[in-house]
Amino acid sequence: MTALVQQGRMGGPVRPGRTDLGTISIDDRVVAKLAAQAALEISDAGAAAPRVLGRAVPGTALFGVRQTSLSALPKAHAEVDGSTGRVELTLSVRWPASVPAVTAAVRAHVIERIAELTGLDIREVRIEVSDLVTHLDPPPRVQ
Repeated sequence: MTALVQQGRMGGPVRPGRTDLGTISIDDRVVAKLAAQAALEISDAGAAAPRVLGRAVPGTALFGVRQTSLSALPKAHAEVDGSTGRVELTLSVRWPASVPAVTAAVRAHVIERIAELTGLDIREVRIEVSDLVTHLDPPPRVQ
């Protein structure tokens, strides 16, 4: 990551891919984690429970499996090719927020944050909304 901050010989910032300094590569899993974290920074988006045949699987929290929550990281997958990439996200949206508005905000924020942190040009962000969060646990009471 420090190589991205350094200046190239031409005076511009060093970008991922083939440069005059050599090859700078960022692993797909790193970009996926960054995308998931960036999606979580949008207040109406979060993780969605896994589904089997279109139905949420209850009781999977006991096994450490992701649950529907606005405070957990959504499922993310990324593919990086040189200095460009694409991201796929599966997330939940808080009801009654507008799904198109939330997904547009997530898409724009993911592209911006990944470009800011890695210098990658994200060309595509595919978002699947698999759940709506209609109930939230109340915040803990102060005693």
